[in-house]
Amino acid sequence: MIHVDSLNMQLRAGGQVVSILKGITFDVPAKQIMAIVGPSGSGKSTLLGLLAGLDKPTSGSIQLNGQEITTCTEYELAHFRRKHIGYIFQSFHLIPTLTALENVALPLELSGDSSANTRAQELLEAVGLQDRQGHYPTQLSGGEQQRVAVARAFSCRPPILLADEPTGNLDSATGQKVIDLLLNLNRDQGSTLVLVTHDSTLAARTERIIALHDGAISSDQSVSS
Repeated sequence: MIHVDSLNMQLRAGGQVVSILKGITFDVPAKQIMAIVGPSGSGKSTLLGLLAGLDKPTSGSIQLNGQEITTCTEYELAHFRRKHIGYIFQSFHLIPTLTALENVALPLELSGDSSANTRAQELLEAVGLQDRQGHYPTQLSGGEQQRVAVARAFSCRPPILLADEPTGNLDSATGQKVIDLLLNLNRDQGSTLVLVTHDSTLAARTERIIALHDGAISSDQSVSS
């Protein structure tokens, strides 16, 4: 489902070239749940952003669901993301002027899905927010906002789901509930899930852990069930 080959990312800072990612290569089979871990500055979020097509690498190849995305135009990437990728941000990124229901339904409406509201209602019920669908983000707690974000990410039934520190802004108890929902919903929907996390407990609940150090893969191991 995901094929990454010899991925390099370099940036210029203060007249010098800084290597953020160095020769990253890995494959993720369909429906696998994988964590990317490592210390701050190791390149985790940069790698996830490249997988989402939010930035382009300096060199290397990224194929998602058989599509090489590094050569796509911005228009082609936007179209591909809408159909194939769900993304969960650490800071929720809900639209403040839309209700919970409208936030979840929006990706479907942009795709021309006439059943957008019905699908959004089903997903909000799945994350336990059926009584909050008419509330705006400012009327929801952090955990509730992240649950709306999880529901929105699944709205178009993406084959690939990417999550950047999905519990980073939540207390441990709320974060645990959100992760339970995310993993259970992901298994129900059958997506391939790649998440970036500092949380070792969360990483241990996935099927595979790739660790980054100084922009390179330092280990790649399966998690015992």
